[in-house]
Amino acid sequence: MTVRILLADDEALVRAGLRMILEAEPDLEVVGEAADGVDALTMCRELRPDVALVDIRMPRLDGIQAARRISADPAIRTAVVMLTTFDADEHVVEALRAGATGFLLKSMPREQLVAAVRTAVTGDALLAPSLLRRLLDDFVSRSRTAAPAQGVEQLTAREEEVLRLVARGLSNAEIAGRLVLGEGTVKTHVA
Repeated sequence: MTVRILLADDEALVRAGLRMILEAEPDLEVVGEAADGVDALTMCRELRPDVALVDIRMPRLDGIQAARRISADPAIRTAVVMLTTFDADEHVVEALRAGATGFLLKSMPREQLVAAVRTAVTGDALLAPSLLRRLLDDFVSRSRTAAPAQGVEQLTAREEEVLRLVARGLSNAEIAGRLVLGEGTVKTHVA
């Protein structure tokens, strides 16, 4: 299976570099390039890529707004992965709320970029490791002072087990393997 990718970044040189990295892989194909969020949205509708790598800061329509519109359109089944030089926590949360399935830094190694694209197409969420560590640290420090989340006591033992593995950063496939469950069952527990 070939993964079809759309690149959305206002810097032509960045798009060219990403294209070179991704197209060096036999199973990855860049099907389009957009210089702003409006073009990214239009190209997602027309080209139906599997994954869109979208920069946060672009003219006409920023990456977060583009992600929100792409994710909200039921006719588009494109996984949106934010790709940026800015690792501010508020951007991460905003992007995930907008429907992005991942948030990656442009400074990551090429192998991680390729792996991230392949992960995104499976529907799993992904974050740059440095961002994930900060978000988890923040979550843990808040949870020590906060009241227990409402509804947690209503989870079954299996749901609680799945929740703990999600909190450790495992993907649905990894959880399924560890608990000897089908991936669809894990997705049901996560939902």
